[in-house]
Amino acid sequence: MIEPARFVVCLETGDYPVSLERWKVYRVLQDPEVERHGQLRVIDESAEDYVYPQAWFAPVQLPADVAQRHGSQPARDH
Repeated sequence: MIEPARFVVCLETGDYPVSLERWKVYRVLQDPEVERHGQLRVIDESAEDYVYPQAWFAPVQLPADVAQRHGSQPARDH
């Protein structure tokens, strides 16, 4: 069974202001190993997934239609 998409809002960017934007919603990829260490695997502004501290984010519940669109958008060209 496929896990439903998870989303978080960014509260802190740390030393990564180009990779993350405060108050923006990001998709989280399931990675139990990094989550055991207090981290999240997030698709950031580069449209790639990277690991960041879990404390920098808060979980959010998106309406189903918004979550579907957010989770299926193709990567942006930079």
